[in-house]
Amino acid sequence: MNQETRLYETHLPVKDTEVSSRFYVDIVGLEYAYRDLTRDVVFLWIGSNKRSMLGLWGPTTLWGQPRACHFAIAVLLPELLAAGLRLSTLGALTRDFSGKMTTEPSVIGWMPSAQLYFSDPDGHTVEYITLLDEAPEPTFVGSLSAWKARREMV
Repeated sequence: MNQETRLYETHLPVKDTEVSSRFYVDIVGLEYAYRDLTRDVVFLWIGSNKRSMLGLWGPTTLWGQPRACHFAIAVLLPELLAAGLRLSTLGALTRDFSGKMTTEPSVIGWMPSAQLYFSDPDGHTVEYITLLDEAPEPTFVGSLSAWKARREMV
């Protein structure tokens, strides 16, 4: 696979396409793409240039049957650092990798990546993730500040 190989779209079952589409547009910052009323599905663009898409499927559709899902949106580090406070201000509480409520990103050392998690109105886990351009530490899982402190000691 080449560098252009990437996930293009993912889909989530939702209880109410109107409520969920407002959440993903107003809070997550996705862009409205299309609504198919005959199927009760809404499509949203993730990022720019129509490179990725999220489909929200209402309860009367085949794909709208309830189940908890997870997906991650890649963001730049400055966006990730600002996301915790921004999301909390909008009512979406953020968590670290262990599930603890915080606005500080956590780090998974084997990748390494920094991330924040939050839930949508249907209980799906949304993750903002930034891959870090540093050497992996497979045993590290902790806060971004602890990750940086370890890096300064080396």
